Order: sequence, then C-alpha cells, then structure tokens
Amino acid sequence: MLKYIIITVILLVGVVVAFGAVKYFNKSNGETVLDFMSANPDKCSLKLIYDGEIIVDHQSNKIMPLASTVKVIIAIEYAEQVAAGEINADEMVFISDLDKYYVANTDGGAHMAWFKEVGAKIKDDAISIQEVAEGMIKFSSNANTEWLTDRLGIKKVNDRINEIDITDHTPITYIVSALFVGKEQFPELEGEALAQAIRALSDEEYHEVISTIHEKLKADTAYRKDYGDLGVEVQRVWSDRLPASTTSAYAGLMSKFNSRSYFSAEVQGILDDIMQWIFDFPGNSEVYEYFGMKGGSTAFVLTQAMYVTDKAGHQTELAYFFDDINFIDGMKLQSGMNDFHIQVIGNSEFRSKLHNMLHDNK
Repeated sequence: MLKYIIITVILLVGVVVAFGAVKYFNKSNGETVLDFMSANPDKCSLKLIYDGEIIVDHQSNKIMPLASTVKVIIAIEYAEQVAAGEINADEMVFISDLDKYYVANTDGGAHMAWFKEVGAKIKDDAISIQEVAEGMIKFSSNANTEWLTDRLGIKKVNDRINEIDITDHTPITYIVSALFVGKEQFPELEGEALAQAIRALSDEEYHEVISTIHEKLKADTAYRKDYGDLGVEVQRVWSDRLPASTTSAYAGLMSKFNSRSYFSAEVQGILDDIMQWIFDFPGNSEVYEYFGMKGGSTAFVLTQAMYVTDKAGHQTELAYFFDDINFIDGMKLQSGMNDFHIQVIGNSEFRSKLHNMLHDNK
C-alpha cells in the first residue's frame, strides 16, 4: 500500500491569472493525468525508466519548452563551480541584488515564498549563495535564477549542456529579462501586433535583446517596475521561446543523478542538498533513499523531471512535458501530479497502463 504523499511543488514561471476555485480540482489524481495524455497524445512527451528498463517512450525526442525545469542545468553548473573552488557556497548575496530581478506578479509567488522561509537566515540584508541556489530549485524563484545565472556566467551555463552530453537543447537565456522584450524592442505595439513582432525576431536578435535587458535590470532598479504589455498573446510567445529540450534528454539526465557515479562525490553532495528538497517533508525519508525533482509551468506549459531510488533499491527516472494546454487543463494536471508520481514509482500495474495507453497512441 502506498502510504506517503510526495509533495510536488510546481511554481509558475509565467504570468498567470489569479484563480480561486482550487478546491474544484482536488478530485484530480493520477488517472486524471492519464486521461489527459490519452485524449491529447500530441500535447505530451514522456519517458519513463524503471530499474534501467525503458517502460514508456512517447515522443521523447520532441523538443518542447522546459519552463523552470531548465533550472536543473543551472544547479549543475553551480555545483561544479563550488566543487572546483570557483565559487564559495557561503558567499553572501545582498537581497537588494536579488531584488533587481524580482518582478511582482510574474512568478506565482515563488520568490516571496522563498524569502519568507529563509527569513531567519538573512544576516545584514544578505544570504548565502547556497540558499539562493536551493531557493531556485525548491521554490523556483526566477529572481534567484537570473542572479545565479549571471554570477556563474551564462556562457558557462550553456557550455555545461554539452559537457553533460545533452545534444537536443536550445540555449539557456535569462527568463526574467525575456519578459521585457516587448517593452524594450517594440514600445509602440501591443496585443497581437506585439506578439507577432516578438515572434518575428530571429534567435540571435531575441537573445541580444534579452542580454541588453538583463544589463538594464542590473543597473536600473526602476526598469523592472514597468514590463509593458504582457497579455495572453505576448505570454504565449514568451512561453514558446523559453529554453527547450526533450524528455529523452532530461530522463537521461535524471539517470545520471540516480546512478550516483556520473558526477564527482563532491558535486553529487552539493546537488543532493539542492535537488532533494523532498526530504524536508516528514515520511519521505522512510520510503526513499534518493529523490530529486524539478518542475515548471507557464500558462501553456507543464514540465517535470525526477529521479527516485526507494529503500528497496528500485530506481525510477521520469520526465514528462506538456505544451499547448489551457489554464484549466494545467490546474487539473497539477492537482493530479502528486498521485501520478506515487503511482508511477510504486505501482507496476499503473506503469503498465501508462505504457499501453501511450503505446496505443503512437
């Protein structure tokens, strides 16, 4: 019998409309997620590996937006730099420096939730870079992510993608800065016209504008207070142009975490402290030996990557991405994900059902 709840925190990395009817979705469970996958196979990609065997491989080479799941790469680069002595994990970061990249009402409350939890650890308006990195993963703080990416060096973050043998991955950019592309580049436009103009930018132009905005955010604390038109049309372009990859790549990355042999012992230990926030919740340490996860979402995207080794030694690596979903579907899926994870990890019949369902939809 599956007794313990896996606490799944998927904090929005996009701009969403407040929604008060959360109780409506409390009936969602793992079957809800299965039903959506069955009805919308083209909107999902999934790869599941159990004890080294590929159980499900559905559109796993399809490149899709990652949302906050991309932050795993930044966490790896951070751990590598700490292990190499390039960064001191105890280095103190001024809260005011993090705040340069905090844009209210665009992160689902993630940054403020992190700030509230670590309040007692803040000394002289500063906090350790290790806490910044942990907040990037556990709470999905976009402000922390933007600051940390800058501190590590965005080129080094992108170079890390190749160094960990991921081939299908678009460049990592500054997520917060990307919100301001419309304001910076096309201040006279709005709505669909603005969305089309942003979409028409080449990748080189888009990334160049984002880099310019990032430097403005760093230097001008007033710049972030007005992000221009972020209507649904513009949000969609922003979501579509987020860093992207495949579930095959991220399930493989989760296997590297779970192997306990791919990263050096020092790097692995640092990553454990960042990725395995699940053990902050009582009961999970009684069932699982290792458990790391990172998810993300926008108003159109929902993603998740996770690795698990239970006390019996069974290993699970799972990555699944949804794209082109609406807000209601996203809420239903998020509400059902907790049970979906429990069933995938501990229920062989559920895994078989998932395999058969997605196999039939190929």
